[in-house]
Amino acid sequence: MSSALIALGVLLLLAVVLGLWVAGIYNKLVELRNRVKNAFAQIDVQLKRRYDLIPNLVETAKGYMKHESTTLEAVIKARNIAAAAAQTAAANPADGNAVRGLLSAEAGLGSALSRLMVVSEQYPDLKANQNMMQLTEELTSTENKVSFARQAYNDSVMVYNTTRETFPNVIFAGTFGFQAAELFQVDDPSERQAPKVNFT
Repeated sequence: MSSALIALGVLLLLAVVLGLWVAGIYNKLVELRNRVKNAFAQIDVQLKRRYDLIPNLVETAKGYMKHESTTLEAVIKARNIAAAAAQTAAANPADGNAVRGLLSAEAGLGSALSRLMVVSEQYPDLKANQNMMQLTEELTSTENKVSFARQAYNDSVMVYNTTRETFPNVIFAGTFGFQAAELFQVDDPSERQAPKVNFT
C-alpha cells in the first residue's frame, strides 16, 4: 500500500510540475502577445496623428487648388479608409487580415498624398504658405515616428512568433488560441517610400 501511495505521490508531483510548466508557457505567450498589442498601439497613435493632420493639409491646399477638387477628395477618401482600417487592426493587432487591410489602406493613402504633392508643385503660393509648410513639417515628423513605431512592432511580432513556433510552445499555442501575428511590412517596393511632403 505504501508503494502505491509513493507512486500516486510521484504522479501527482509530475502532474503539478507539468501543469506549472504549461502555465509558464501560457503566461509567456500572453506577455508577448500583449507586447505586440502595445507596440501596435504606438503605431496607432502616430497614424491617428497623421490622419488628424491630413484634413488640415487639404483645407489649406483647397484655397489654392480650386481646380484640383478630385485630388483633394481622393486624399480625404483614402485617409478615411486608412483610419477605418487602422481602427480595425487596433482592435486585434494579431489578426493578419486586419494588418494586411491596414497596409493596403496605407498604400492607398500614400499614393493619394503623393499625387497631392505632385499637383501642389504647380502652385507656388501654396508652397510658400506658412501654414502649409508647418503642416508638411509635422506630417514628415509623424512619418518618421510611424517608421520607428513599425520597427518596434515588427520586433515584438518577431519575438512573439518565434516563441510561439518553437518546441514545445507550438504544441500549446494553437490549443490556447495564440495565432501568428502579422508583420507590418510593405510588399510593393514603390510603397516603401514615405509620401514626399516638401513644399519648400
